[in-house]
Amino acid sequence: MTGSADNPASAAADEICTLHESRARAELRAADATAPGSDAVAWRGALLAQVVVVKGLPGPAEVSGGAAVSGADGEAVVKALAALGYAERDLFFTLSRTRSDDATRIASRLRAQIEAVDPSLILTLDEEAADDAAAAFGIDRPPWGREVHVLGRRLVAVNGLEASLADPARKRKVWEQLKAARIPGPVY
Repeated sequence: MTGSADNPASAAADEICTLHESRARAELRAADATAPGSDAVAWRGALLAQVVVVKGLPGPAEVSGGAAVSGADGEAVVKALAALGYAERDLFFTLSRTRSDDATRIASRLRAQIEAVDPSLILTLDEEAADDAAAAFGIDRPPWGREVHVLGRRLVAVNGLEASLADPARKRKVWEQLKAARIPGPVY
């Protein structure tokens, strides 16, 4: 088995990846600094993710000290996205609202986070996150379960993933909305 030390191309790719992760980490810290207190709930996940998962308000897991989207809703969204073709290593999780209630700062921070990670898909999990993502990009709130394109990225909003976990009918509706987030590809 050849390691990256034996393969110059692989070593160079690893170095580029490390540089991009360092840039993303610095930009995420700068984003948190734009809204004091916003780092009260830590973002988590891959710094070079395909998908940024945005939750609006903290839920029980975040309130008790967990990272963003780390409770039952986090488990559910990871499982749902896996069914749609995404690996957990390709996901980045954040809250749009923590301690700040300044809409301009919330939108600015969220936009900076998304730009730092540079995903192909933004998935909002509730009404607040959808409103905040819309404000971040200066667009109308996207319709639930419909793909919207914004600055070369796909944006999909679902209506209340965490709230749906206790209601089977609502859970089915949210799953239908989540299907818009599937990896694009040919239809056979």
